[in-house]
Amino acid sequence: MVDSRSAAPSVPAEAALTDLVDRLRSGSSTLATAAARGMESELSWFGDLPAEDRSWLGLVAQESIARFIAWLEDPEHSSTNAGEIFRVAPPELARSISLQQTVGLIRLLVQVVEQHGMALVTPEMRPLLRESTLTYSREVAFSAAEVYARAAESRGAWDARLEALAVDAIVRGAPDETLKSRVATLGWTGEGRTLVMVGSAPGRQAEQFTAGLRSHARKLTHDSLVGIQGDKVVAVLGADPRPEPVAIALAQQFAPGPVVVGPSVKEISEAGRSARAAMAGMLAVAAWAKAPRPVLAEDLLPERMLNGDYLARHSLIQDIYRPLVAAGTPLVATLDEYISQGRSLEGAARELFVHPNTVRYRLRRISQVVGWDPTDAREGYVLQTALAVGRLADTAGNGAPA
Repeated sequence: MVDSRSAAPSVPAEAALTDLVDRLRSGSSTLATAAARGMESELSWFGDLPAEDRSWLGLVAQESIARFIAWLEDPEHSSTNAGEIFRVAPPELARSISLQQTVGLIRLLVQVVEQHGMALVTPEMRPLLRESTLTYSREVAFSAAEVYARAAESRGAWDARLEALAVDAIVRGAPDETLKSRVATLGWTGEGRTLVMVGSAPGRQAEQFTAGLRSHARKLTHDSLVGIQGDKVVAVLGADPRPEPVAIALAQQFAPGPVVVGPSVKEISEAGRSARAAMAGMLAVAAWAKAPRPVLAEDLLPERMLNGDYLARHSLIQDIYRPLVAAGTPLVATLDEYISQGRSLEGAARELFVHPNTVRYRLRRISQVVGWDPTDAREGYVLQTALAVGRLADTAGNGAPA
């Protein structure tokens, strides 16, 4: 008894194969017409394409049928490359339809050749035709997946370079007039406020880390950019009226070490200010041993000022000291005495010759005026620093040494 699995496969005579190819080639126009009707009736997305793209897909269908017949005639010297099939159309068409749509188109064309081709050949040829269409369609589908994978990889690499350039421009504060258009190509909508957060970059596998961070960021907000700047990783967040909660959630995905969140700004064209504050905060955060993670750059004003950050000094003077002075001498004197007395309400009241409730009221007023609470140890330190820096600025303004 002979094992059928070891027997030589049944190969049709060369004349029969030639006849099959001739029959399909003579009926190729019929197959192309059936393919055009099938695309209109079976592919839901086909009707949404512009007329020009639908016309190009008709040529693609004709080309795919012609290439199938050529492959059937001479498999060794014919290509099953999907890129070759789509070459009859402009490159823009391949970018207009997705991989899923391409696979759907291939499946439809296979069905057309198999169903309508059966009427063109003899019953003896139908098994060969069915087997050939399945083999050819599989090869073309794999080829299409490879083409789309390469295109996606190329687009991903280009997007990463474009994203890195955008982040670099933001960090440097460069007057880049094309920044908005650049980030728009990356999907940036600009619907909400924007902030920049900075953390330490991992020593190894930086690309994998930024890819993971980018993925997490896009789960939290649809406006996000991530890039590496030296030993720092920078994330730009937007699309939210208050992006700070998004930054706090994303901070958990950063590498170990401090994470500093810059102030939010109106739009991405102003993000350089947030980036400068966050970068300055990263340089100064080591001075605050118990800084939270993440920490706001504005909470690091004293440390940033001591580290030579002009923006922090300016903020301490203009945003805290000047409004406090403008609110009246009693508030300044109360704050000064409260700090001098070791944050004692009773001690400050004795020195000011007022009731402790008066001191308590004035401290609440200070918090309302400048947004910093003198009774909180950390915020009181910020206020104390603002008083010192502001007075030095006033002294320098009067001609005396600062």
